[in-house]
Amino acid sequence: MNKLRNLLLIIFLLFVLGIPCKSASAKSIGVLMTGDIPYYQEIHKVFLDSLNQPDVKIVLQKPVPDPMSWANAARKLTTIGSDIIVSYGAPATLTMMKTTSEIPIVFAGVYDPESMMMTGKNATGISSTVSIDSILKNFSGISGMKKLGVILNKSEKDTILQTKEIKKGEASYGYGSVLFSITTKVNKDKMTGIDALLFTTCSSGMLKINDIIDVARSSKIPTASIIGGGEDKGVVLTISASPDEQGKELAGIVNKILGGSNPSEIPLIKPTKMEIIINIKEANSMGIEIPGDIKSLATKVIE
Repeated sequence: MNKLRNLLLIIFLLFVLGIPCKSASAKSIGVLMTGDIPYYQEIHKVFLDSLNQPDVKIVLQKPVPDPMSWANAARKLTTIGSDIIVSYGAPATLTMMKTTSEIPIVFAGVYDPESMMMTGKNATGISSTVSIDSILKNFSGISGMKKLGVILNKSEKDTILQTKEIKKGEASYGYGSVLFSITTKVNKDKMTGIDALLFTTCSSGMLKINDIIDVARSSKIPTASIIGGGEDKGVVLTISASPDEQGKELAGIVNKILGGSNPSEIPLIKPTKMEIIINIKEANSMGIEIPGDIKSLATKVIE
C-alpha cells in the first residue's frame, strides 16, 4: 500500500512540476542535414511522408558545411539520446560515424559509400552514385567544353572521388579541368578561363549556387550538376539519383531498424532511378541548342 502511495505521489509531482515523462516505447530520430541544400530537403520530405512511425520524435540539425559545425551537430544528436540517426550526404555521415559506433546510422544522398567504407556494424543506407562518364558525355554534347571548371571542396571526401573521375575523362572527351575549391565564399575573380562548369556534390558549393550561377551567366558559361536541386537556379544539365527513391528507401530502412532489425543485416541499397533534368530556358538564354538525342533522355524539361 505504501509503495502504491509513493508511486502516485511521484506521478503527481512530475505532473505538477511539468517534468516530461518519456514513454518507454517513444522513439527519437536524430537527423543531420547540411544547411538548406534543396536535394537533401527533397529527400527528407519524402522520407517523412513515407515513415510509418506516427509517435516518433524528429530532431533536426542543419550545420553549415565545415568540419567543426558537422562535429558539434553530431555530438548534439548523440547527447540527446537519439535511437537512430539519419544523415544526408557524405560529410555529415562520415562525421556521424566518427562520433558514435553504437547508435544506428542510416544515410541517403551519399556518392560511392563503398569507397569511403561507410557501411559497418551500425551504418547502412542508400547510395546516390551516378555515372560521371554519363554526365561528361552528355555535357560535352551540350557545351563542347574545352576548359571544364569543377566545383568541389577539398574537405569533402566524396567531391575528391568525383573530381578524380572527372580528371580521368579528360582524354576521352578532350577537355582540361580547372578546379575551384569552395569553402565559405565564392572568389569570382578566380572563376575565369573556362567554357563550362560542373558541380560535384560539394555542400558548400550548393549553398553558394546562386553566386556561382551569377558568375557563369555573366560569361555565358553552361553548368551541369551531379546533385539535384540546382536546375531551378539555372543549372542546364542535372543527372542525379531520384530524391523520391532515396527518401522512400531511407524510410524503409529506418522502419526496419525501429522494428528491431540490426543495421549490419541490412545491405546497402543502390539507386535504380535517375533524374535527367534539362533547363532549356537557361540554355536558350546563352544561345545554346540542346541536341535532340540528349533532350530525348530527359525525365524533366524546364522551358
